[in-house]
Amino acid sequence: MVHPVCPLCERPILPEAKQSLHHLIPKLKGGKGGPTVLLHQICHNEIHATLTEAELARDHATIEALRAHPRLRRFIAWVARRPPAFHSRTAGGRRKR
Repeated sequence: MVHPVCPLCERPILPEAKQSLHHLIPKLKGGKGGPTVLLHQICHNEIHATLTEAELARDHATIEALRAHPRLRRFIAWVARRPPAFHSRTAGGRRKR
């Protein structure tokens, strides 16, 4: 069986892994019904702990832009060394909308 791959960390998303859909343009900023990507939950949490909804809509509406962000680049290097189903709480919590 071929598993989907998280476009942020590029690890496979196993059935037992926590996962969620990320709206590339936040719903609150006009992205309702827009493109989504399947991510590990830990990757999705880190995106929202790092960037506001406005920053996501304005400057980070693609996977390439997310992967280029300095904090997310460090996170990706760290999480890439973890097993595919790895999950932990994200430090810092969710950014303001």
